[in-house]
Order: sequence, then C-alpha cells, then structure tokens
Amino acid sequence: MNRKLTGEFFDRDCLEVAPELVGKILVRRLPSGEELRERISETEAYRGEEDKACHASKGRTKRTEILYGESGKIYVYLCYGMHWLMNITTGQLNQPQCVLIRAGKVHKGPAKLTKYMQIDGSFNNGEICGSPNIWIEDDGFTPEIKTVPRVGIDYAGDYWKNIEWRFMG
Repeated sequence: MNRKLTGEFFDRDCLEVAPELVGKILVRRLPSGEELRERISETEAYRGEEDKACHASKGRTKRTEILYGESGKIYVYLCYGMHWLMNITTGQLNQPQCVLIRAGKVHKGPAKLTKYMQIDGSFNNGEICGSPNIWIEDDGFTPEIKTVPRVGIDYAGDYWKNIEWRFMG
C-alpha cells in the first residue's frame, strides 16, 4: 500500500533526502479529479549559502526566502523565462537547502516533468505534505542509486559543478 510522505521525511539534510526521493511517486491531482503519477528517477541536492549552485549562495532575497523556512515547502521557479522547475525544501530553519525533482521515469528533465504534471509558479511556497493537489508517495520501491555531477551549473565553478549531488535510479 502506498503511503504519503510526511513532513519528517523532508526535515533532514538534502543529502539524505535527495537520494531517498528517487523511486518515490510524485502525484498531482488535477481540478477534474484526475491524478497524474510519475515515479521520480532523478534528483539534485542544493545545500546552503556555501553551495555556489544553490540560489541561496547570494543570501536572502525575496526569491530565496522560502529556502530559509520550513522543510517540505514547494519551491518553483522559472528557468530561462519559460520552464518551471520544482524543488522541495529540506533541513532546518535558516539553513537553506532544497532538492530539485530533476526527472521522472517517463518525463526526462525537470521542465518536461512539471509541464506534464501541470505545475507552475502558483505552487511556489505550497506544502508537499498535506496538500490535496500534490504529494509524494512511497510504495516501497527502492532503486539502486548512482551519483553523478549536477548539470547546468557551470557558473558555480569547478568544485561545485563537479560535486556528485545528482542522484539517479
């Protein structure tokens, strides 16, 4: 039986949460009642102001304030002015961290996944736990995890772009 993830799952360091999200099922209930389901196949961790690839690396701003708050919040932002990317905040208050949901088994790439799931900026700062419209389930499936460098972050410098904080299953 599938069980919805609770807030305690996300109330941990992103480097614990990110690999454990791989294999879980992202569920989106549309206004019509239809449920879209996608098994998460890839995530990336972004960890604190010291991580030059993390949006919080430049400190607190209106955009990044969500990263400093409670874990289990949905952080959605527009990439290249056209693609919505979905993250979930993790960790403790005032320690900005999040996990990017990078791909599903069918919809490869963060923008293709959010487009399929009909996730946009209106989800920003919403709850991943307890929402009637979006949640993550665990059906017990545990894939073998491979770690590789994150992608699309050349601006962060060699150390941060080569660190293996991308998790694939």
